[in-house]
Amino acid sequence: MKLLRLLLGLVLPPLGVFLTVGVGPTLLINILLTVLGWLPGSIHAVWVIAKHDEQFNREGDIY
Repeated sequence: MKLLRLLLGLVLPPLGVFLTVGVGPTLLINILLTVLGWLPGSIHAVWVIAKHDEQFNREGDIY
């Protein structure tokens, strides 16, 4: 699933972010960046997806 979200984050950045964090300020920021240009939106999407997965893995190690 992570690979699919990363690919969607590159091709359709808001969709990748939506599948990762849902509706919220992060999605709105990504939509704005994507409207300003595809590259900033894609970079932000990949960063959000990677950080979310990193945080999820870190929380799993605590317990």
